[in-house]
Amino acid sequence: MKTPHHIVLAAIPPTQMLDVSGPADVFAVANALAHERGEPPPYRITLAAPHVGPIDTTSGIGLHASHRLDDPTLKPDTLLVAGGPGARDLKLDDHLLTAMRRLAGRASRVGSVCCGAFLLAAAGLLDGSRVTTHWSLVGDFSRRFPGIDVDGDALFVVSGKVHTAAGISAGIDYALFLVEQDLGRLHALDVARELVVFLKRPGGQAQFSAELATQTATAAQARFAKLQSWICAHVDADLRVPRLAERMAMSPRNFTRRFTDAIGVAPSLYVQRARIDAARRMLSEGHSPLERVAQRCGFPSVEAMRLTFLRHLAVTPQDFRARFSSANDGRP
Repeated sequence: MKTPHHIVLAAIPPTQMLDVSGPADVFAVANALAHERGEPPPYRITLAAPHVGPIDTTSGIGLHASHRLDDPTLKPDTLLVAGGPGARDLKLDDHLLTAMRRLAGRASRVGSVCCGAFLLAAAGLLDGSRVTTHWSLVGDFSRRFPGIDVDGDALFVVSGKVHTAAGISAGIDYALFLVEQDLGRLHALDVARELVVFLKRPGGQAQFSAELATQTATAAQARFAKLQSWICAHVDADLRVPRLAERMAMSPRNFTRRFTDAIGVAPSLYVQRARIDAARRMLSEGHSPLERVAQRCGFPSVEAMRLTFLRHLAVTPQDFRARFSSANDGRP
């Protein structure tokens, strides 16, 4: 009988509950579905921490670690570090960092969820890798680890044997990605359906869409909120800077400066992201030809849309549809 793939979830208290339970349930459901098919479980799941026993979580609901992180008998195939204040602590001791390095050295895959990336970085395990973490922590991560290339948009990033996932629920996306890699797309779809989630997004898909940014605007950004909503609803319109500035009764130069200061991106980039969001929806939800998708979403051509997808999402529109269209399988 094939030996189950050993997943070691590392939790540093206080840990984020969903960073642990989200991925753990993905692997547990994969095991349950295998059992229903009369197959052996594909995964063995171990929760490890600095000490055996209770683990404090940010929700106040305790977990229980069965192994210490420095246990020399602990041999993970995949090491996955959960986030939470404990993993982000500046006072991580040398003993813990040494234990993490040794565990990682025994694993064929090393991953993190949310600010679990801080622990991997402190242990020197992310040197030379492109990584991600929760979008709100990107600035802090860059200040503390200036030599590491961090992508604040990606849901998860695969860089060799090192994988990093963005904030909290993105750990579920990442775990489903691992199931797809290990067992195939159909098994991953079955797990996603059982969990009542979509087999979600490619690693390059943004954590924070243009529309969501509009919905969560701060007071400083409110001046442009109506314009942002209008852009998202009219992606096929003429959205060049002079036209947008005219809608705001501002000069193009002043509009560009003030929009960029308030929103954090230039108007042209915001428009591009809004068009990508619209194209993703069309590709995911229907069978419209690529020419029609490009036209409806404001791209001058299919080739322009393809290049924009590659630049921002690291995937072509064709591949996006093939992998993530609900119309392909009729179920999440």
